[in-house]
Amino acid sequence: QEKRRSLFGQHTLRYDCTFLYLHVSLFFYSVSQEMITQFLDNLLDEGVLKFEEKDKIIKANRTTAKKARDLIDKVMNKGDEVTLILHLQMKHLPLYKHLCQTCDCIYPVTSKSIKNRVALLITNITFADEKYNRRGAEKDEENMEELLSTLGYEVVKHTNLTAKKMENALDDFSKHPKLKETDSVFVVIMSHGKLGAVLGVNHKPGEPDELKVDDIYDKLNAKNCRALVDKPKIIIIQACRGKETGSALVEADDVAVREIDEDVLRFTHKEKDFIALLSSTPHTKSWRNTFKGSYLILFTVDVFQTNVLKDHIEDLFRKVMKRFEEGKELPDCRQMATKDRCTLTHHFFLFPGDLKQ
Repeated sequence: QEKRRSLFGQHTLRYDCTFLYLHVSLFFYSVSQEMITQFLDNLLDEGVLKFEEKDKIIKANRTTAKKARDLIDKVMNKGDEVTLILHLQMKHLPLYKHLCQTCDCIYPVTSKSIKNRVALLITNITFADEKYNRRGAEKDEENMEELLSTLGYEVVKHTNLTAKKMENALDDFSKHPKLKETDSVFVVIMSHGKLGAVLGVNHKPGEPDELKVDDIYDKLNAKNCRALVDKPKIIIIQACRGKETGSALVEADDVAVREIDEDVLRFTHKEKDFIALLSSTPHTKSWRNTFKGSYLILFTVDVFQTNVLKDHIEDLFRKVMKRFEEGKELPDCRQMATKDRCTLTHHFFLFPGDLKQ
C-alpha cells in the first residue's frame, strides 16, 4: 500500500460515469448512519470535504437518506465520485457489486478481484545471434514489473524465450488459477518483431523463430479461456512491426477519412473485452534507448504513474500515444504507439491499492 502511494502520489480521483445517480435510491435505502459517518470521516481526511461541509451535511439533514443525497451531491460536484465509489467498495461490498453489475459504464472491480490480479511479462533480451541483442531491455523488464506489481498484479515473468516457449507460457497463463477471480489481466511482451509476429530468441536470417500476434489473442479469448470472459485483457507489445521509420511530410490540411461497417453480435464474441497497445504502426520500427529502455515502456510507466488514479485504460493509452506525438524525447515523428483491436465495451479503471481507511 505504501509503495503504491509513493509511486502514484495522492491524486484526486474522478469518474466520468454518473451511475451513482442512476441508482441513487438504492444507495439511500441501503446505507446506514454509521456508514455515512465513516464516509464523511474518510473524505475529510483525504481533503475531499472540508470540516464545515461535513458538519453541514450532518446538521442540515435529519434522515440518513437525506445525508446520503447531500453527500453524493457535494462529492459529484467536486468531481470526486470515484473516491466515494471506492469507499463504498471497502465498506459495503454487496451494494458496490450491485451498482457495478447494474451499470453498463464500467467493468466491476472489487477488493477480492484486485487481490487475484495476475499479469504475464515476457522480455527477450539476449538472442542466439548476438547482433539481435536488445541493450536496455533489462530496464524495460524492471520498470514494467514494478508498474504491474504496484497496480496489484502478481507478475508471472519470463526472460529470453523462443517462440515455442512464449506460446507455452501463454498457454500456462491461460490456465492460471487466479484468472477465475481476477478482474483483468495484463500480457506484456517485449522483443524484436515484424508485422503480425513477435520474434523468439532463436530467430536468425533464414531461420525464423516467430510467435504470431494472433496466437496471443487466441490463447485468452472466450473460446479458449472461459475464466476471462467479460474481463478486460490488456496487451502491450514492444516490438517492431516493420523496417520503415514511420515519419512522413504531410500537408497541413491532409485528413484521412475511414468508413467502417458495423457487425451485430448475437452471442459473446470470442475476442470481446480486449485492448492492446503496440509500440508502432504497421510496417514501422520501434525505438529503444540503450540506457533507459524502450520509449513505449518509458512513456507507459510515466503516464500510469501520473494518471492511473483518474483515467480509465483507454485514456491512459491515449495519453501514451500523445507522448509520441509531442516528440520531445523521440523527435522526427519516427514512432507512434497504436491502440489496437479494442473490443472493450465498458470503461476499465484499475483502482490500484486501498484507500486510506
